[in-house]
Amino acid sequence: MDDRIRGFVARTLHLTNDEAHQVQKDYFKQYGTTLSGLMALHGTDPFEYLADVHDFPLGSIDPAPDLAAHLNALPGRKIIFTNADAPYAGRVLDRLGLTGIFEQIVDIHCLSYTPKPAQSAYDTLLAQTGVDPARSIFFEDMARNLLPAKTMGMRTVWIDSGWHESRWGHDGGDDDAFSHVDYRTDSLAGWLENAIETLKISAQ
Repeated sequence: MDDRIRGFVARTLHLTNDEAHQVQKDYFKQYGTTLSGLMALHGTDPFEYLADVHDFPLGSIDPAPDLAAHLNALPGRKIIFTNADAPYAGRVLDRLGLTGIFEQIVDIHCLSYTPKPAQSAYDTLLAQTGVDPARSIFFEDMARNLLPAKTMGMRTVWIDSGWHESRWGHDGGDDDAFSHVDYRTDSLAGWLENAIETLKISAQ
């Protein structure tokens, strides 16, 4: 997807690949997503953008039967909250073997194109789902997106993929910068396997 986004920026703004890469990352940091920057500064059509950047095969994603089993064993509501769109999220869920596990997808269209970590995105999540933050746990692969969830009273789990961008949004990388992260793991399936009994106590 990173390559698709860079290509879209290059074609749309008539930039070289290197220039497009810099614009892509600058908009991502400043606006939360490259799309938000393109919409704010260049009037980009979000449907055109999302259709383009999500148009790639998902062959690199393997089915995740262990993750499916752990999610199915976990009681309570399960909701996708994503800066992507629902069609793409659905494709990923299908590829992982997780179709039917999540009751709702709150996507970038639902958020009126104001993405995580903007507070309004989280307000929309609560308004559309009715979840109780105090009885919820928030999983995220970008650490900065956990801060609003923690502030609202959710427990937070950072899935640290080792991807550099997953750390953006912090001043430095010391422990204080990640004080809003309750748990940190490099494997969601592994974390759920070990924590599922604890989570059952307060599952919504």
